[in-house]
Amino acid sequence: MSRALSTSDRETWLRTLSFLLLGSVCYALPWSVLAADNNASVLRIQGSNTIGARLGPALVEGMLEEQGLSAIRIEAGMVENEQRIVATNADGRRLSIEVAAHGSGTGFSALADGSAELAASSRPIKDSEASNLAALGDLTSREAEQIIALDGLAIILHPSNPLTALSTEQLAQVFAGELSDWAQLGAPPGPISLYARDDKSGTFDTFKELVLSANARTLAAHAKRYESSEQLSDAVSQDRNAIGFIGLPYIRQAKALAIAAGDSQPMLPTPALIATEDYPLSRRLFLYNQPALANPWARALVQFAHSPRGQAIVERSGFIAQNVQAMQVAATPEMPARYQALTREAQRLSVNFRFQQGSASLDNKALRDLPRLLDYLQQQNKLERKVVLVGFGDAKADVARAELLSKLRAMAVRRELSKAGVSFRDIIGLGDELPVAANNADDGRIRNRRVEVWVY
Repeated sequence: MSRALSTSDRETWLRTLSFLLLGSVCYALPWSVLAADNNASVLRIQGSNTIGARLGPALVEGMLEEQGLSAIRIEAGMVENEQRIVATNADGRRLSIEVAAHGSGTGFSALADGSAELAASSRPIKDSEASNLAALGDLTSREAEQIIALDGLAIILHPSNPLTALSTEQLAQVFAGELSDWAQLGAPPGPISLYARDDKSGTFDTFKELVLSANARTLAAHAKRYESSEQLSDAVSQDRNAIGFIGLPYIRQAKALAIAAGDSQPMLPTPALIATEDYPLSRRLFLYNQPALANPWARALVQFAHSPRGQAIVERSGFIAQNVQAMQVAATPEMPARYQALTREAQRLSVNFRFQQGSASLDNKALRDLPRLLDYLQQQNKLERKVVLVGFGDAKADVARAELLSKLRAMAVRRELSKAGVSFRDIIGLGDELPVAANNADDGRIRNRRVEVWVY
């Protein structure tokens, strides 16, 4: 059993981990930085429309308020999907922060040519982009890659469409144009109209990776393309034959479908299933910065986004905050007996731990979730033998090997939490049971390799 740590020891561990992840927990800008030239643009953010349309400006506004600025307002830019947040500091000087939302790929291009200090992205940085930006540092590192929120791609229909669920394979066939009439899916007959985001969009990149490429398909040429999430959603809700994909806050008047991947059960894009990243089309929203964080406003915004106040803004903006919460889970027949026992006696927490590709090391989100989880366990008095870790993995030819590997993943999380003095009620490995994604592609296998946290 691990040595019990005092409260001060745990707080020291939390501060150390937070510093390693990003630097000091609170970051106040010096007045010399606040005293910018009148109307100067102190920070430029480019990239994802999903982030930039609403969440990005709201986080900037909140950060400026926290820094003590006044007369804060959001102005439309000279170009569509661009905004400017203007504020006044204590010396009466005006400054601004620019947010341009033309797609995730444009954010990385802007970092490369120096026209932005932060890239907003609704998908992870590509290997080619990280290589192109290597002169700025390792953009995949925990210092550079900041997960600020969770989201789910909602597959949306006209509200009158009676269809309730599709598999990712059926989605791929629909958006490739192979299934072209609703009658082929059990709905009333009519030609299927396809609505998709544009090629620069991280939303399209995510859909392409999780649905089209995973099923060896490409988007049909006749799909209608949109730069704006809101315009796409509104168009779907006005077309009885429409189907489209969109970020969670932009469902608006449309109807969302339940989605299944591989052997998973169909799941609606609910906050709980997106928080755990079990929903097949869940995704992370990112801010990418130079690892050295040379721009102090970029540093302040990133830290504000991770703070409780920043995560509250995430939730108000329609996305899923990364707060740890307990959830009651209903038992279903396909659950293993040990798992059904947990559903009767314990609660599942809204955090899953996942791992770097091809590695037993926790990924960047998991590293930041460690102090969040410890803080929850402290507040709820769950540090001593109240926690169960449940590991899962992808399918293996040897069932015993799959179970062992899943338990080893749970042990990796145990090792990190034990450093802060957490003791455990049980560590369970369930192998390839209860998949949340298909195992025929790397992304699906990574999603299935996860560790759940349950508390008594």
